[in-house]
Amino acid sequence: MFDNIGVQGAVRKAIQTEKNAMNFYELGARLMHDKDAKRVFELLAQEERVHASHFFKAYDGSDITSFDDFMSAPPEEESTWLAAMAKTINEGFNEQKALELALENEQKLETTLRETAAKIENQEVRAVFELNARETHNHFVVIEAEYARVMGMVHDSDMDTYVRE
Repeated sequence: MFDNIGVQGAVRKAIQTEKNAMNFYELGARLMHDKDAKRVFELLAQEERVHASHFFKAYDGSDITSFDDFMSAPPEEESTWLAAMAKTINEGFNEQKALELALENEQKLETTLRETAAKIENQEVRAVFELNARETHNHFVVIEAEYARVMGMVHDSDMDTYVRE
C-alpha cells in the first residue's frame, strides 16, 4: 500500500486511508439498525479522524492546506474501504456483514501500518505509524467484541463462567 512512494508520500497516503476509513464508518453507522453497533461505528469514525490528524501533523506537503476541509471533502472514489461497503450494501447489508468487513479492513491496515513503520528511519514519523497501528489494533478488538455481541456469542466478561470453568 505504501511501497515506493517515500516517507511523505506514505504519510499522505495514510491521511487518505484514515479518511477513507472514517467515511466507511460514517456510512456504516447511517445504515445500522442496531443502536449499539451504530454507536460503535460512530465512535470508530471519530477515532479515524483523530488518526488522520496524527498523520497530518507529520505531513510536510502543501496539497492539504486545511485538515478540516480535507476531511469534510467528498469520499475518495477509489476507496477500497467504500467499494467493499458498496458491495456489502448491494448483497444485502446487515450489521454482521459490516462488522466482518470492518474486522478485515482493520486487520489489513494494522499490518500495513506496522510494515511501513519498520521501513521509516525518521523516528517521529515512525512513531506516528506505530501509534496508529496500536490504535488500529484496538479498533479490531472493539469490533471483535461488538461482533460477538451481535452474533450472540459469549462476551469477554462471561468467559470465566462459560468457557474457563
